[in-house]
Amino acid sequence: MTTVMKPERKNWLREHSELGICALLVVLGVLVLTDALRIPTDFAQRGPVGPKAVPILVGSLLLIVAALLARDVLRGGKGEAEAGEDVDLSAPADWRTVLLLCGAFLANAALIGVVGFPISGAILFWGAAYALGSRNLVRDPLIAASLSIFTFVVFNNLLGVPLPGGPLMEVF
Repeated sequence: MTTVMKPERKNWLREHSELGICALLVVLGVLVLTDALRIPTDFAQRGPVGPKAVPILVGSLLLIVAALLARDVLRGGKGEAEAGEDVDLSAPADWRTVLLLCGAFLANAALIGVVGFPISGAILFWGAAYALGSRNLVRDPLIAASLSIFTFVVFNNLLGVPLPGGPLMEVF
C-alpha cells in the first residue's frame, strides 16, 4: 500500500523548505553537545574554563539558531534568492569542472602517502588551476609547486603539524 501526499501538504513543505536546515542544525547541535559532554576532564589538567566550554557553547548556539530560524520560517520569513552579479542561475552546472576538481582532490588523497605532500599538493594545486580554466603550462606548475612547498614548510616546520614528506623529507 502506498501513501500519496496531499497536494496542499506537499506545497506547504516546498514553501517551508528552510525547515530542513533547521533540522540539520538541531542534529548538529545535539551531536556537538553529546560529544562535548563525553569529553573526559581531569581536575589537575583542567584550566579555568575546561575543554568542554567551547563545544558546549557551539552546540547550544546551534540549537538556538535552529529555533530562531524555525520561528522565522513559520512566521512567513523567506530566504533571499541568490543574486549573483555575474552568475546565470538558469545555466546548467558545469560538471566537467566539478569532475576535474574531484579528480585533482582524489589524486592528492591517493598520492599523499606515496609521494608526500609537496608533490601531491602540487598536483592538487595545479589540477585545481587547470580545472578552473588556467592553461599556462609554465607558470601554473611553478606556482603550484611553490605553494605546495610553502604550505608544507608552514604546517610541518612552523606549526608542528606533521605532513608526509615523501622523497623530499630529507630536503626540508
